[in-house]
Amino acid sequence: MSAEAALKFAAEHGVEFVDVRFTDLLGQWHHLTIPIEEFGAEAFENGIGFDASSLRGWAAINESDMLLIPDTSRYWIDPFMKPATLCLISSVIDPITKDGYWLDPRAVAQRAQNYLKFTGAGDTVYFGPEAEFFIFDKVSFHNEGHTSGYSVDSMEGPWNTSSERGGSNGHGYHIRPKEGYVPLPPLDSISDLRSEIATLLRNAGIPVECHHHEVATGGQCEIDFRYNTLLTTADNLMVFKYTVKNAALRAGKAATFMPKPIYGDNGNGMHCHQSIWKEGTPLFAGDGYAGLSEMALHYTGGLLKHARAIAAFAAPTTNSYKRLVPGFEAPVNLAYSSRNRSAAVRIPMYSQSPKAKRLEFRPPDPSCNAYLAFSAMLMAGLDGIQNRIDPGPPLDKDIYDLSPEQLKDVPSMPGSLEESLQALESDYDFLLANDVFSEGMVERWIDYKRGHEINPVRMRPHPIEFSMYFDA
Repeated sequence: MSAEAALKFAAEHGVEFVDVRFTDLLGQWHHLTIPIEEFGAEAFENGIGFDASSLRGWAAINESDMLLIPDTSRYWIDPFMKPATLCLISSVIDPITKDGYWLDPRAVAQRAQNYLKFTGAGDTVYFGPEAEFFIFDKVSFHNEGHTSGYSVDSMEGPWNTSSERGGSNGHGYHIRPKEGYVPLPPLDSISDLRSEIATLLRNAGIPVECHHHEVATGGQCEIDFRYNTLLTTADNLMVFKYTVKNAALRAGKAATFMPKPIYGDNGNGMHCHQSIWKEGTPLFAGDGYAGLSEMALHYTGGLLKHARAIAAFAAPTTNSYKRLVPGFEAPVNLAYSSRNRSAAVRIPMYSQSPKAKRLEFRPPDPSCNAYLAFSAMLMAGLDGIQNRIDPGPPLDKDIYDLSPEQLKDVPSMPGSLEESLQALESDYDFLLANDVFSEGMVERWIDYKRGHEINPVRMRPHPIEFSMYFDA
C-alpha cells in the first residue's frame, strides 16, 4: 500500500473528506476530518498537527503539539458519515524527536511486535479476540450528589418493565437469564442487526467468521472476526467497536462493551487467542500437554506468572471485577486447562491442525485498550519463553468439585482494579524489555486509574447500600 494508492482509492469513490483516527491512552478513538482538497500525499509523511494536551492522560500543556502520521496499509469508506469519507488509522509522533509519542498505545504495540523479532523466538504473533457486547433498546443513567441510578431495557429481557406486560411488542418472547446462548429468532431478536454489522465489517476489510447470541439475556452478542497480527488485530478491534456502536445507534438501539452491565447474568468478556509463528511455521504445536509445544507451555507460564499485573491493562475498569468474581464461571483461576473454562488459560481442542494450536487467555474484557493489553500479554509470554517458566500442572478437574484445601493452592486473579494496580506496581519489569513500555507510561496509567476511576467510585454511595444500611 502507498499514499498514492490511498488517494487513488479516494478519487475513485468520490471522497469528499478524510477522517484521520487515533487512540488515546485509555483506548478511546478520536478523529480529525479534513476536506479531500486539503489532504495530499505529503500528509502521510509530514503528518497532521493536533493538541494532545486536551486528551485523557496525555501531554502536559507545555508539550501539547503532536503529529498524526496516517498508516497507508489500510483505508476504507466510513458507512456512517453522509459525505463520502475516507478513514485512515494514525500513529502519534513527537514533532521534535520524530519518534513515536511515548504515551501513544499504538506505538507500544509496534514496539512489542519488533521486540518479538528481536528475541528470535518468532517473527509473528497472532491475536484473535472474542469481544462480547450488549445491544439494549434503551439506556439511562445519572450520578448526582443526591441521586444516582441506571436503567437498561431490552425487548428480550424478562427483567424490564415492558416484558412484565408481555414484551415491548406484546409478543411474550424473552430470554431467561443465562439461557441466551445461540437461540433462533424470535428469541434472538437482533440476528439481522448482527448480520448487518458483519457486512459493514467485511466492507471495512475485516473478515467475519461467525456471529451469534451470547449467554446473557438482554441482547448479548458475539461477532467473531478473523485473527491477525497484534497491531492489525488491535486496529481491527477499534474498527469493530466503532461499527457495532454506530450500527446499533442507527437501528435506534445502544451497544455497550461494558464488562458487567446487568446484575445476575453473564458479563462481557474478551477471550484472547494467541500464537507465535516463524517463517510461516506455527510454533505452539507439539507433543506436550493438549498438543502444545515446549515454547507454548513456557509462554503459558509467563502469562500465569504475570497475569495479576496484566489485569491492570486487560481488565482495566472497576466494573471489570464485577465480572471476575470467584465461585462462578469467571476465569479467575491462574491455571491452564484444555477443558476447564474457569482457568485463566484454555487450550482450544476443536482442531488437531498445528496451524490451529493456540492459547486462549480468558480474563480480558472489551473495555481494555487492545494495543496495551495485547502488548502486555505478549511481553509476559516472551518472558516465559526466555526464562523457561514452568506453568505447573494443568487444572483439568471441575473447579466446583475441588475442596477448599485444594483450591487454596490455585492462585487467582485480582479481586478489584486497585489490587490489579498494586500487582502492576510490584511486577512491571517484564514490560520494560527493549523499551516496549516505559516506566513513565506505567506510572501514568496507575495514577490516572486511581485518580479518575477508583476514587470516584470509592467515594460515592451505592444504591444497594441504601437497601442494606438505611435503617442501621
